[in-house]
Amino acid sequence: MNGNQIEGLIGMVLVLAILVLMALPSVLGVLRDRRMDRQIRAARRTRDAAHRGKSLIA
Repeated sequence: MNGNQIEGLIGMVLVLAILVLMALPSVLGVLRDRRMDRQIRAARRTRDAAHRGKSLIA
């Protein structure tokens, strides 16, 4: 490898690193939203199951 190839490789790695740093907050936000959606769905299912159980007794 000569100097130009090394400079090109360093440039590509830096651009890729900047791209990852720019996209990382969005990806983390999407993952957090999906986790919260799963928790809300589970809580809703639990609440609905408890509500159905009470209505059958009363």
